[in-house]
Amino acid sequence: MLLAPGKAGAQRAQVAQARATTRSIGRTFALACRVLPRAVRDDVYLLYLVFRTLDDLVDQGDPSAPDALAAVERWCEGGAVTSPESAILDGLVARHQLPRAALEDFCQGMRDDLAGGRLRTEADLDVYCYRVAGTVGVVMTALLGRRDPRADHHAAALGVAMQRTNILRDLDEDRAAGRCYVPQHTLDRFGGDLRPGRREPLLRDQIGRADAWYEEGLAGIPMLRSGRTAVRSAAVMYREILRQIERDGYGATAGRAIVPGPRKLLVAGRSVWGSATDGPPARRSLSSG
Repeated sequence: MLLAPGKAGAQRAQVAQARATTRSIGRTFALACRVLPRAVRDDVYLLYLVFRTLDDLVDQGDPSAPDALAAVERWCEGGAVTSPESAILDGLVARHQLPRAALEDFCQGMRDDLAGGRLRTEADLDVYCYRVAGTVGVVMTALLGRRDPRADHHAAALGVAMQRTNILRDLDEDRAAGRCYVPQHTLDRFGGDLRPGRREPLLRDQIGRADAWYEEGLAGIPMLRSGRTAVRSAAVMYREILRQIERDGYGATAGRAIVPGPRKLLVAGRSVWGSATDGPPARRSLSSG
């Protein structure tokens, strides 16, 4: 499709902004994006920019956040383009069959954050993680293509795993900001104390749950048509945060668990090398875990 000179220039500027945002904020994701096929790389950057912008507006308490979400929700329902984010999505939908229902679910997750309600059970947490991160995996799968329709299920599971990892990594930052994403029932079960040095049993439990979601998510990577190496790399680099929490003594001291860059590359390289001998995707039931 040929673009008018002005429109082409605007699109190039948009892609440049998306790349810069990804590289400055989503460093692990940006590393994985380097091995994406050229045909979809810029579109993945653009999609990340949409999700990142909406998430930042909500996280920072920006008063424009509800309007930005409403604009995307209207677009999902077939309405006009009325925001930069809906404009990007409108451009992407011309090249990919974006699942609008998943985008609406993402917006609902952002509204959950705005409402600030307390999560009570692990099931509540799984729903929340699906909305704010599992949906990202589902929409990303639309860009990469599917060999098997079950790829969406596994992509959602990988998103849940990554969001659960975020929650464990950011425990102290969230506590300082007056937020807590650990379900109340889980907190009660482990004594309700998230202070450094007193949370190892809870972290062991939550790391185990996150690892199970990673296994479910990784099982779907062979079902993708393209971008398998990039997705696997992103997943194993992110999962390494859990291993870093363990190496740091399960929250024995305050602060975020940080995986050194060289170690990220090492675990990604090992995973990609090991996957070179992977066979065809296993036939699994969606209910299997």
